[in-house]
Amino acid sequence: MLNRPINNLLKKLGSKFIPIILGVFSTILVLSMLTSVMQKSVDYKEGQVATESIRANKTIENKTETNQKRQLASEAVTPEYTYQADLAQTQHDRVSQLITLIQKANSELDKNYQTKVSQAKDGEKVPQPTVDERVAAVKKNFEGLDQDTVTFYQQLPEEFYQSVVQLSSADLTKVGTESLKLLDEQMAKRIRQSDLAEYKQQAVDKVQGLGLSDEAAQTMRYLLEKGIIINDSLNQKRTDELKEQASDSVQPVMIFQGEVIVREGSQIDANAINKLKLLGLTSSSTSVFPLIAMCLAVILQGVLLWFYSRQFEIEFQRVRFILFYCATMTIGVLIMKILQSFQGSTSNSLALFFPAAFMPLILTVFVNRRAGALSAVFQTVFALFIYYKAIGTNMLPVILMTYLFSGTLAVMVKQKRLSDQVKQALLWIVAFPIIWSIILSIYQGMSFTDSQTWGLLLGAFAASILSFIMGMGLQPYIEILVTDSGVITLNELSNPNHPLLKELLEKAPGTYHHSMMVANLSANAVAEIGGRSLLTRVACYYHDIGKIRHANFFVENLPTGAENPHNFLLPEDSKQIIFGHVIEGAKILKEYKMPQMVIDICYQHHGTTLMKFFYFKAKERNPDTTEADFRYPGPKPQTREAGVVNIADSCEAAVRAMDHPSIDKITEFVHNLIEERISDGQLDDSGLTLKEIRMVEKSLINGLSSTFHSRIKYPRMQSEAEKMKEEQEKKGEE
Repeated sequence: MLNRPINNLLKKLGSKFIPIILGVFSTILVLSMLTSVMQKSVDYKEGQVATESIRANKTIENKTETNQKRQLASEAVTPEYTYQADLAQTQHDRVSQLITLIQKANSELDKNYQTKVSQAKDGEKVPQPTVDERVAAVKKNFEGLDQDTVTFYQQLPEEFYQSVVQLSSADLTKVGTESLKLLDEQMAKRIRQSDLAEYKQQAVDKVQGLGLSDEAAQTMRYLLEKGIIINDSLNQKRTDELKEQASDSVQPVMIFQGEVIVREGSQIDANAINKLKLLGLTSSSTSVFPLIAMCLAVILQGVLLWFYSRQFEIEFQRVRFILFYCATMTIGVLIMKILQSFQGSTSNSLALFFPAAFMPLILTVFVNRRAGALSAVFQTVFALFIYYKAIGTNMLPVILMTYLFSGTLAVMVKQKRLSDQVKQALLWIVAFPIIWSIILSIYQGMSFTDSQTWGLLLGAFAASILSFIMGMGLQPYIEILVTDSGVITLNELSNPNHPLLKELLEKAPGTYHHSMMVANLSANAVAEIGGRSLLTRVACYYHDIGKIRHANFFVENLPTGAENPHNFLLPEDSKQIIFGHVIEGAKILKEYKMPQMVIDICYQHHGTTLMKFFYFKAKERNPDTTEADFRYPGPKPQTREAGVVNIADSCEAAVRAMDHPSIDKITEFVHNLIEERISDGQLDDSGLTLKEIRMVEKSLINGLSSTFHSRIKYPRMQSEAEKMKEEQEKKGEE
């Protein structure tokens, strides 16, 4: 339908046609995606209500929150303590040793005093050891002790020593015994710095109930005060290590690109403002980088389209490819844009309802696989810009991978009608993309009990089904737009009520029946080799339409017993009339705007074969006559379908004229005719392989044999019929 307008426009614009189309196409794409990548100037303040969801424009660490979390983790570490159980025994030994040394010092001084008294003269007064002497005697015994023990003894105040040396032997013994008992009781506990004063006080409080003198009680207090020490001490080094490990184990708090900072309708609080400041979004102007990237992607597509279009040798095919691609991609981008405008800010699952397989599928069927692959890639590229606001979210990779996978698999479909390959198409367009969606869900760790997961799978399933239905349903109508030989058009042309077919039946009934027979033979043979069967059938209906001009000059239209008019014409005149049915037929078909291939088959169904009967007749009259004068104008068959029609047309006419055709005679004739056409070069340009030619030969033989060969009379048939008749009569009498 559009072929003629395109041709007319191409003639007017010439070489400017493709650049103009690409320019308009690129402009439409840029305008369609502009609002998706344009960023607004913003000035956010604390307390302001967000008019739309604010997302992070980049991935960055939130150092303030990271430091807060690390500090909390460090503070949450339990301090590491080292319990020294042996300190209880050490302190016990030190106190016990001190009491022993004091008793020893007192004993020695008292002994010396008694010795001096016994040796003193009468009336000589021996002074008793003073307190200081006793203290000095005690401390003199410290000289042989280890430094730690000496340090412990030195920590006791001087008042302790002055008091303890004055105690009686009994009091000193009791002080030692009771002190050790209380000391062991408290040191058996885990004593930390925070508990030390409490444990000391508990021990001191028990001294009151021992019934000691004030001096003895005070002495015990001194011993307990210094004897009870920390035995569960803080391991600062280990604690610091644990705090450092806890701090280091805290993962940095990240703000990911695409993360929602403030949802639409929510108030912007201080925390959100801090994040926006960190991202530089509190006051920002429009960024041009997404827009530049989008424009460059559109330009890249235009360059690739122009470069690829140069591979088409025919200018019209080049233009049709560009137009078809541009129209298809424009529709796809607009559908994506509509889906993007309807989806909410919290979910991008609506984008999965896009029929990503449809555009590559249509381009594959009507152009070629490379065109389909190109559209699969660029629809994914443009989806990146259309769903720009979803950047950084988990959904964007799902959307892009789904589009690319579905589009690429659609290219795998065979380049023929989907109705002829339903099972294969369902696998490539529906089944495999759904499996891929399940794989993506598993990869992202989605739960199959989650409604969101089923929503995503439902979107992928709906998009695949929609692509398949659109491909099946729209293919016939797209054919009407992009080709003149679509199924709907061909079905209309095959209607017996078509004016040309009605005219052919009225004016040339023999040719009409011949055309129907050739159509059946050719269509069946073309189907065997995988060609366009319906188009071949329709072309055969009209291939001899030119005979309506001089119907009676073709033998199949002569009434029974009528004289052949060629008997009254010169061979040269007969030749012109016969040749004329090809030229006249093509002219009539052009007037009726028939599909180009139907016109081509009309031209090519005789190829450049020799009109032998009239050639030999002319040769008898003029020996200088050449074969070139009696060959059809051609051209030779240029397609497989035309090649088949070329053979079937001659076979049908010849077998119809045979006397008593048998299967052997038909087989021999068809084989010889094909060999003759091959040797004459009539099939050189048709694209038929030798294998296909043999398949065509077999199909034609079967078709002609079932229609024309003479039937053998079987005597048994008559006897069996008579016997059956007799049985029926007997049943009637009963």
